[in-house]
Amino acid sequence: MVLSDVKSQQYFAAFRSTSAAQTQQQTPSVPTDTARSVQRWRRAWDKGGLRALRSAGSASQPRLSEAQFGQLEAELARGPVAHGWPDQRWTLSRVKTVIGRRFHKSYTLQGVRKLLIRHGYSCQAPARRAVERDEDQVTGWPEGDLAAGRSTAAALDAWIVFEDESGFSMTPPIARTWARRGRTPVIRVRGRSRRRISIAAPACYKPGQRSRLIYRPRRDDGRRDGRKSFAWTDYRDLLITAHQQLGGPIVLVWDNLNVHLAYGMRQFIERQDWLTVYQLPSYAPDLNPVEGIWSLLRRGWLSNTAFTTPEHLIQTIRHGMRKIQYRPHLIDGCLAATGLALNS
Repeated sequence: MVLSDVKSQQYFAAFRSTSAAQTQQQTPSVPTDTARSVQRWRRAWDKGGLRALRSAGSASQPRLSEAQFGQLEAELARGPVAHGWPDQRWTLSRVKTVIGRRFHKSYTLQGVRKLLIRHGYSCQAPARRAVERDEDQVTGWPEGDLAAGRSTAAALDAWIVFEDESGFSMTPPIARTWARRGRTPVIRVRGRSRRRISIAAPACYKPGQRSRLIYRPRRDDGRRDGRKSFAWTDYRDLLITAHQQLGGPIVLVWDNLNVHLAYGMRQFIERQDWLTVYQLPSYAPDLNPVEGIWSLLRRGWLSNTAFTTPEHLIQTIRHGMRKIQYRPHLIDGCLAATGLALNS
């Protein structure tokens, strides 16, 4: 049995271990309605045991039946734009309006909130998806290219390596922190600094082996005419380093970045018998576990940090990446978050 109120649990424990007469003597020190509840529980306990104390459910019928809530879910699935609002944001007020229009029933905002929570809803930040994304291709990729990659890796006793790159600036990611109400915390940052640090990182997986993370930073030189991202030669050198550290063949999975498809990169891949490459579907970063590495880095070691110099930024990035390297369960968790399985 689960009692929703903490004090109710305390009263229940009290009369469970004492006699009815003792419980009756204890109850005058509590409000009358609570004392009567305790006495009623005691009589039910004496008569039917624990089963008699189980909740019989809400005393009133819900305003929306299960069938009607199913219809409401279908309306919510159509999105706010289909109901005349300009954006894709469901608020309690908008859901209340839809209920009124569809079922001619009135709810308070708190009533709508409780209704949604009772049916498994929560307030969430939506994920972004590109309109150019081909969902059929994304859905079929694990059974297509990934299955072929698993077979190739098993045949060659190779590592499956996911690679991605990201950029970090002197402006830190913002994370929630405690502060007094009405006094918004302030983080002082350098507004004029446009220096960026680029990181390329392969996440390496092999059944029966400890997952590995290799990374290489590249600092922006600050010149307007200078290159701000990795060249194909940088990726070539990174793959050679990964091959040397892993000590075996590599099945590489990465996106369709133009540098990955450069002529020099393609020629290099064709000449290496230890390297097999598969492309991720376009606009599908959620299939790449390295995206989870960036999320851990931004939400953990980089958040709310007032960077003073580019050296401070790169030192913090290195510290966070080393922490992740020493925790292979975090690397495995990033792979699990994609929903991909490397064991055929």
